[in-house]
Amino acid sequence: MADADRGAAGTVRVVLADDQALLRAGIGTILSAHPRIEVVGEAGTGAEAVDLVRTTRPDVVCMDVQMPDMDGLEATRRIVADPAVDAAVVVLTTFNREDYLLEALQAGAVGYLLKTSRPEQLTEAVLSAAAGDALLAPEVTRTVIERALAERAATAPSSAPVARPSSPGPLTPLTEREAEVLGLVARGLSNDEIAAELVVSRATVKTHVSAVLAKLGLRDRVQAVVWAHEHGVVG
Repeated sequence: MADADRGAAGTVRVVLADDQALLRAGIGTILSAHPRIEVVGEAGTGAEAVDLVRTTRPDVVCMDVQMPDMDGLEATRRIVADPAVDAAVVVLTTFNREDYLLEALQAGAVGYLLKTSRPEQLTEAVLSAAAGDALLAPEVTRTVIERALAERAATAPSSAPVARPSSPGPLTPLTEREAEVLGLVARGLSNDEIAAELVVSRATVKTHVSAVLAKLGLRDRVQAVVWAHEHGVVG
């Protein structure tokens, strides 16, 4: 299933990977309550998750970090690297840790969500992943921004320090509405939350986000968040 088609209209098939059975049951109940989401399998270890994904071919994997046999980060790497698998991985963890977050993104995860998130945020993350979008929990967005800006500052020539522009020049390619959507994305809002804020449909928001990424030459929402903060779109 190609990224453009994954989760576009039909049921989004999900595998849950967590070493705590009660947590898997709770997460499964939340996701199964959505009419478009079907939980097709559960794994208690990273190794089980890798094998289960190969056999069930889900659209999305909700992956815990700390599990026996193989942790969720290594399992994510193997799932993403497997050419026979086309599943998007959303890391779902109790740990708001920079090292886990960055390693998860480097491993190929498209989302990073804390287990303290609201049920609707979990559902949104799964649907976003199925639609080919990246989504970070608002709590961890600042970590990505600060690390990216620090790395850029460290590699910039000392005579040319990184600074925010005094004018909105970088936003010139964007329409007023697209710039507004970019600002909301940079604040960590999901497509559903942006739609509610602007009183438009989710499909309209998705169109605007896609336009922003294309016009600014960005790969995903994570890059959009970093770009917006780097260029002074938000404080």
